[in-house]
Amino acid sequence: MDTDLVERARGKDKEAFTSLFHRFGDRLFAVAYRILRDRSRAEDAVQQAFLIAWRELPKLRDLQRFESWLFTLLVNACRAEIRHAGRWQPGLRVVTNIEPPVDDSQRTLAQRDELERAFRRLSLEQRTVVVLHHYMGLPADEIGRVLDLPAGTVRSRLHYARQQMRAAIEADSRPVASEGLA
Repeated sequence: MDTDLVERARGKDKEAFTSLFHRFGDRLFAVAYRILRDRSRAEDAVQQAFLIAWRELPKLRDLQRFESWLFTLLVNACRAEIRHAGRWQPGLRVVTNIEPPVDDSQRTLAQRDELERAFRRLSLEQRTVVVLHHYMGLPADEIGRVLDLPAGTVRSRLHYARQQMRAAIEADSRPVASEGLA
C-alpha cells in the first residue's frame, strides 16, 4: 500500500484521491456487484463509499489499513443500498416435468443459474462474507477486520451460508408434485 498517496489524499489532494479511486474502484465495484447483483446499485454503493472516504479520510489514523477501511465503507454502502431498495424476492422458478437433453455449455449455464438463485437467498451478511472470502480470497481474520467482526463469527457465517446455499440448490432440484384436479 502506498501510504504516501493515502497521506496526500488525506490532505485533500484531489489528484492523489483520484489515483486511489483508479487503483481500487474496479475491485470495489466487483465486490459490490457480487453482493448486490445489480449494476446500478453497485455503482451507487461504490460512489457512496468513495464519497464517505473523501470526507472521512482525514480521520483515518492507520494509513496501512486504508484498503480494509475502504472495503468496510463499501460493505456499509451495500447495506444502505439494500435497506433503501428493500430486500430481494427470489425469482420465480418455472418447473417442467420433461427434461430435454442438455449439452455441457447449457449444463454449465444452468449450474451458474442455480448457484445465482441460491446466492440471492442469502442474507446481506452471508453474501458479504462469501464474496470477500471466495471472490477476494480474504481469510476469515482479514474479513473480520473489514467487517469489524470476530474471525469466529466470519467462519460461522461462511459455514451457514454454504449450508443454506446447498439446501436451496437441493430444494430447487426436487421435482414438484403436481396435484391432480378431480
